[in-house]
Amino acid sequence: MQTQSPVRIRISWPAGNLTADLDDTPTTQALTKALPLVSTARTWGEEVYFDTGIAVPRETNARQVVEPGTVAFWTDGDALALPYGPTPISRGDECRLASPCNILGAIDGDPRLLATVRDGDPVRVELA
Repeated sequence: MQTQSPVRIRISWPAGNLTADLDDTPTTQALTKALPLVSTARTWGEEVYFDTGIAVPRETNARQVVEPGTVAFWTDGDALALPYGPTPISRGDECRLASPCNILGAIDGDPRLLATVRDGDPVRVELA
């Protein structure tokens, strides 16, 4: 039986870009159909998030506390959430999202590169 290879995306903003590998989930499939997409970055503590224009239900494995560099989908805001450090509701150094999010995958390399994203920056997501 052949396993589905992960989906690779590129996320770009004026000061940089990074790639991420996404697992084959219903949310990843919905996101892939919407690519490429252009949005406006928002920051919340050490998290970047932005509207995707897609709406999906919360998956059973949704989590609120994740590792830095997790690619998450915030179902309450129809947004991709990219945490790289503590948010205003974190306890200690954890990455605590606003509410449980669908887990899609992980960023390649150092997620702290997201610190160069400024609130209001244009952001583009496309297949890599």
